Amino acid sequence: MRVVWALRSLLFVLWLIVTVVPWSLAAVALSIFVRGPRLYWPTMAWLRVAVWGARMSCGVRHRVHGIEHLPTAADGHAAVLLACKHQSTWETFALPGLMPHPLAFVFKRELLYIPFFGWAMGRLDMIHIDRSKRAAAWKQVAAQGKRLAGQGIWVIMFPEGTRIERGQKGSYQSGASRLAITCGVPIVPIAVSSAKCWPRKSFLLRPGTIDVSIGRPIATAGRRPDELMHDVETWIETEMRRLDPEAYPEADRGALPAARPRFTVARNGVGMGPATGPVAS
Repeated sequence: MRVVWALRSLLFVLWLIVTVVPWSLAAVALSIFVRGPRLYWPTMAWLRVAVWGARMSCGVRHRVHGIEHLPTAADGHAAVLLACKHQSTWETFALPGLMPHPLAFVFKRELLYIPFFGWAMGRLDMIHIDRSKRAAAWKQVAAQGKRLAGQGIWVIMFPEGTRIERGQKGSYQSGASRLAITCGVPIVPIAVSSAKCWPRKSFLLRPGTIDVSIGRPIATAGRRPDELMHDVETWIETEMRRLDPEAYPEADRGALPAARPRFTVARNGVGMGPATGPVAS
């Protein structure tokens, strides 16, 4: 069975290589004439092609819960900040195609040096930072985050900072909550069980269904970054144990930070109390 997985995964990698080269060159050429959403959507269409390739060659499917919690495409300037669990490359490919607004990833600038893929990324309105210059990097992220939020572009960050093994929890940093407070936008927690099918730091994919669960937006007004991130962490890690219970030991399922009362943002305003769980779309 492992040999079959390896062969199907190799086919998927070849699919990525064959499609990314012409698509990236076309995106760079298109960027000469158009920018913003008119460049974003055609460029990000390649990620849909990549996700489709994972499904067709490796049997990796997905289902989304809670999409109704997000502003729709018709809400042009309704910005949020997405704080997502990070287990594999899959969610970086899939989320732009699932979201109704353009996304701006915050990523290290070294990714811009990846041939073809990095060149196309560099032409989009993203936030790439020099992590060796922490103070300057934060100022850059804050300034660009405010500008993008004003345009209705959603910033996406991975609070754990890097991909985390299935069934594990990384150290949640408060950068995402700090940026959401600075920009004055709600923060949306997202849980994703991608490591079931696409393990961390691996291109050996396995067939199965990845669950993406989107929580209710959490209001940021009057909040401290650490307590806000505590709420994000609690929701994500609790939801991960619901989506992928076999990945977490029985004794670990209750080892979560105690939840605090928080504000949640509904479509029609702000309400007080704990957020509810996801609803299947």
